[in-house]
Amino acid sequence: MKRQLIIVMIMFGSMLFAQDREVAVVPDDDSVDPGLKEGDIAPSWALMSGPGKFEFLKTWTEEKGKKLRKPMTQPDRHVVVLSFFATWCKPCMKELPHLQNLYQKYEGEQIKFFMIDITEATRTVRGLEDSPKAGLFLAEKGITMPILNDSRGVAKKRYGAKTLPRLYVVDKYRTIRLAKKGFDEGEDFEGELIAVIDELLKEE
Repeated sequence: MKRQLIIVMIMFGSMLFAQDREVAVVPDDDSVDPGLKEGDIAPSWALMSGPGKFEFLKTWTEEKGKKLRKPMTQPDRHVVVLSFFATWCKPCMKELPHLQNLYQKYEGEQIKFFMIDITEATRTVRGLEDSPKAGLFLAEKGITMPILNDSRGVAKKRYGAKTLPRLYVVDKYRTIRLAKKGFDEGEDFEGELIAVIDELLKEE
């Protein structure tokens, strides 16, 4: 009886937590979430950062024993913070200012912040056709972090971003050290990330 009561209390607590954490479900997404978690190797990606320009995860972080993509011109391993978002995602808009604060805080450090935009990948879904393009829309909100365009949703599928925002902190050896789904206004979002980032920046 006591064991059943404990289980019920845990389930109730989980429901309350889920209610506090805001998520936006990516519509018409039939992909399978790989369930990436802390300790997993971050899937590689090559995403457009501008007309004719691409950004590669392996330029900044790579598995132990492997060289970075451009060891001659970019030999330093970096911590990578990446967050999947769309302009129609309300919880994403709440998370963005906090990420911007951290982006400014760590300017000049060996860390890269990337916003992975899936707006175009979902534009054909009914009701989302008029979603604003990310560049100007975020600039008007004071967001200056690099935006990578996942227009075909390839990276989204690899990372299982079926709900937004979906955030990952990756260490210098391409290992996921923090994985977060959704956004909770009641939590110390910046404090949690600062603790993880500061620790990872100390690692060789």
